[in-house]
Amino acid sequence: MSLELRGITKSFGALVANDGIDLVVGDGEIHAILGENGAGKSTLMNIVYGLLDPDSGSILVDGKETIINGPGDALAAGIGMVHQHFMLIPVFSVAENIVLGHEKTKRFGILDLDAAKEEIRRVSKEFNFDVDPDAIVEDLPVGIQQRVEIIRALIYDAKVLILDEPTAVLTPQETDELLKNMKNLRDKGTSIVFITHKLREVKEAADKITVIRRGKVVGTASPSASQEELASLMVGRPISLEVDKGPANPGAVILSVKNLNIHDATGRRLVRDVSFDVRAGEIVVVAGVQGNGQTELAESIVGLQEFVDGTITLDGLDISSSSVRDVLQSGIAFVPESRELNGLIGSFSIAENLILDVHDLPPYAKGPVLSPAIVAREAELRVKEFDVRLQSIQDPASSLSGGNKQKVVLARELSRPVKLVVASQPTRGLDVGSVDFVHERIIAERDSGRAVLLFSTELDEVIALADRIAVMYRGEIIAIVPPDTSCEQLGLLMAGIHPDIKKSA
Repeated sequence: MSLELRGITKSFGALVANDGIDLVVGDGEIHAILGENGAGKSTLMNIVYGLLDPDSGSILVDGKETIINGPGDALAAGIGMVHQHFMLIPVFSVAENIVLGHEKTKRFGILDLDAAKEEIRRVSKEFNFDVDPDAIVEDLPVGIQQRVEIIRALIYDAKVLILDEPTAVLTPQETDELLKNMKNLRDKGTSIVFITHKLREVKEAADKITVIRRGKVVGTASPSASQEELASLMVGRPISLEVDKGPANPGAVILSVKNLNIHDATGRRLVRDVSFDVRAGEIVVVAGVQGNGQTELAESIVGLQEFVDGTITLDGLDISSSSVRDVLQSGIAFVPESRELNGLIGSFSIAENLILDVHDLPPYAKGPVLSPAIVAREAELRVKEFDVRLQSIQDPASSLSGGNKQKVVLARELSRPVKLVVASQPTRGLDVGSVDFVHERIIAERDSGRAVLLFSTELDEVIALADRIAVMYRGEIIAIVPPDTSCEQLGLLMAGIHPDIKKSA
């Protein structure tokens, strides 16, 4: 089945998310939509799936104009979508999730799952998905949960399958398996729209590539195009994808974490007996699939977690029970995973956000009074240095795009003297050009003698930046390995499987 978009335009206030987009997905083809975060990819596909209404433009299925006012219309037209954040009920079985919204009952109103289970087994066998219809979703690995989403779309006869950033939460092995399954689906006649910003995966799986930049189609390419060519199309200028990083020269221990346990309010343990050190002049990267305790570990170091046992010391000073303010002023820079929740105050100006953790210190303040001229001068310098795209430093931080919000956080945290940089997903939401800039800054922090603790789910970033890699799985650091550890071995560790790797301290 073919899918054609003609002149799709969608605005949110003054922001034009999609600007007259034309796109043709051929019958039985994997069509990759490549672009930086915020380019308009997901907005476009949410329109196709009926989650958003376009301001103008039309959608054609097999050459016929089709009106899609909701997901039900999309499914009826043969279009299914697997979202980046899965739409599954964790405590339901696979079969119960798949019939949700399409329930059939036996006598006396009893739910009839038998037919659904047979369909799940049929599709699983046809596409080698190996999914048990009776399994409870929360007990399944993330990669299998994703297969459940795909099976649901196929059972409801989707001939065009939209995959929105499908590898974002997968291990390398699960990613390889997904790409193989995509090709199998294509070979059996399913058309696939593959939304991503990961160049390697595009080259490996796509039959055709459309590049979107700032809401517009800026070009098409074949999988034979180099990663540098694709990256240049994404950002609009030549770019190198190599990370220039020399050997580390580790010094004294700056951060020491001993026997750390973190619980939630119900007493459930989220992080288990974690111990590690980070030295001056080195980058330790904590790697793992999202949701294995990395967020809680990062937040505990800066005092954002409440139920923490164990010891955290910074350059010999015990900060285990310190407030966030005291931790930051003791010499830690913190780039949080969620810029909106923990990194910025949206209603404050950009200039004010750039001094949040030093607003009461000279030269920005004299006693309780801010010095607006100095705040503005420093803000202009930081905005230029970190290439923050904005209209005015006096605009609220909420007016910025996601990537530019991240740049404001980085500009604030990397522009003051500290001993340790703790950064969680620092390149999330940035285009490949900005990623290169952030990588250079992080390496510069290390080379200036600071200790760096980086949390990342991007395996390429982990390998490019790490001097040592700590792999987390289900709240534990199950190994600390050198940066030349193979992707295959790292992927196994991230899935909780211990290959023959020597654990180090």
